[in-house]
Amino acid sequence: MSLPSRDEYDVIFAGGGTAGCLAASRLATADPALKILILEQGPHTNNIPAHTQPARFISHLVPSSKTVTFNAGVESKELAGRSLIVPSGKCLGGGSSVNFAMYTRGSTSDYDEWETTYRNPGWGSKDLIPLFKKTETYQIRPDQPTHGYSGPLKVSYGGKYLEIAKEFLDVASKIDKRREMADDTNDLHTCNQYGRWHMWVDEKNGTRSDVPHHFLYNQNFKNLEISVGKRVHRIIFEGDKAVGVEFTHDLQTAPDAETHTIYSVRASKLVVVSAGAFESPTILERSGIGAKEILEKHEVSQIVDLPGVGETYQDHQVVFCPFEASEDAETMDAIYRGEDPDVRDALNEWYRDGRGLIAQNGIDAGIKMRPHDGELPALGEVFNARWNEHFKDVKSRPVMMLNAVASFIGDPSSVPPKKYFSISYCALHPASVGSVHISSGSDPHASPVFKDGYLTHPSDILTLRWGYKQAREYARRMRSYRGEYVPAHPKFKEGSPASCSSARIGPYAADEPIIRYGPEDDAALDQFHRKAVQTGWHSLGTCAMKPRDQGGVLDARLNVYGVRNLKVADMSIAPGNVSANTYSTALVIGEKAAVLIGEDLGIRGV
Repeated sequence: MSLPSRDEYDVIFAGGGTAGCLAASRLATADPALKILILEQGPHTNNIPAHTQPARFISHLVPSSKTVTFNAGVESKELAGRSLIVPSGKCLGGGSSVNFAMYTRGSTSDYDEWETTYRNPGWGSKDLIPLFKKTETYQIRPDQPTHGYSGPLKVSYGGKYLEIAKEFLDVASKIDKRREMADDTNDLHTCNQYGRWHMWVDEKNGTRSDVPHHFLYNQNFKNLEISVGKRVHRIIFEGDKAVGVEFTHDLQTAPDAETHTIYSVRASKLVVVSAGAFESPTILERSGIGAKEILEKHEVSQIVDLPGVGETYQDHQVVFCPFEASEDAETMDAIYRGEDPDVRDALNEWYRDGRGLIAQNGIDAGIKMRPHDGELPALGEVFNARWNEHFKDVKSRPVMMLNAVASFIGDPSSVPPKKYFSISYCALHPASVGSVHISSGSDPHASPVFKDGYLTHPSDILTLRWGYKQAREYARRMRSYRGEYVPAHPKFKEGSPASCSSARIGPYAADEPIIRYGPEDDAALDQFHRKAVQTGWHSLGTCAMKPRDQGGVLDARLNVYGVRNLKVADMSIAPGNVSANTYSTALVIGEKAAVLIGEDLGIRGV
């Protein structure tokens, strides 16, 4: 793969993820004289169906995928000795090009906490809402105060409203009288109400609303260059000033290139690290920015002592709980298995009308849920302590997200070729944190030392326990329900009221008594979750934007402490978690970064 065409640019983005690509586009548009380079270790995505057709997100999760990096965690006793595998985007656009295309946004309280608790002026919800609006065109209904109507990225209900979602909402309306239905569960304020999920899908043509196709490929930039297949080694410093980047060819994206040669390119004004929650902290550490003991261990000369680099790794802990579906249920399973005529018919509809299952992610409905007073006692004293500290007084902060999913989620070849649906439950503010650090100071290809931290705080497994019990009560009353897919459920003791079964002839009635779980059942649930919980693909926090004396890495203008001309702009900057899929937050970070960089460089109209 070719090298950058210049020896020097004004601004270099070390990483071509969601936030970095968006910020680069905004800056290139605002100042045509500004010379910008994006270095991305993955491939291009231009007009490739796996990146433009929403339903093909599942293809990026197969073990042979070259568009994501499968980050392997250190084996953990909290996960029954497992090594958690966490994918992260490895292609131009990062997660925007490979994610589930779910449109969910955090709560105002999440971003207000960034401003108040973590002392980041300008990052509260009042400052970010205009930037959320700037990015999107909301195609669902007009005149909504927290949504935008002229941005590059389209938001819709997707290509088809599946019956699985309708069944879920119908059951919810019958068995949960404490929570209402909402027209918009992602207005940044609504919590504890059911509704249809939106998608980052254009309702007119059914395409994914990713960053590269809407901010880069559709532009004719003369001042922005993209170099793919490039893995960043380190930042070059002269004294405390960042003046360039060292890089090499990526082993996987450019297997035929000379992968051991280190190249360099200079930046006259600024370097922006935008490589994500795994790569950004390791780039900083290889550059001499990080904790003394880690750098010394890997023979890296320290430039700045920042012990917070690579710390406070956070994610959302998720379980997709599968159930067998009726033969007449409309699910995504045949699409994900690649079966004809289902795929052929769906593709014909997509190419003809931009509608149907290809313009879908199979996740049409759900709720961001927090327990009401009557549910709290069942969660136990350990969870209640976490509740009182983090949730009780923040009414817009959910504990978990519950989703109706019209398929089995996982390797399709691992289950019989039938129809399934799932109820997923996702802990949105787990207390557990982990870390990401270098394993080598000289080899940019070396995998990081990744400690996921999952379930290290005792309240988190109680959240998952509550999630399973909730999910099962909805599923067993849905019209398409034909029993649990037993191999992917807890192994309850024989004779327990909680025991699972398959091949039912129909659902339970809405007024069926709820399942009663005894202590042995709860123990089985906890064991199950240690073996089954997986990533939400929402990694963040490893270059946290907060005060240096609190373990921060960046100030509120995204400047790395202790050096000049170096910023970070991606989900690694998040000082606290968000109550949503992280794509929307990555976009707003990109918009904010563009504004801050424009101010620093004297560029108007960003």
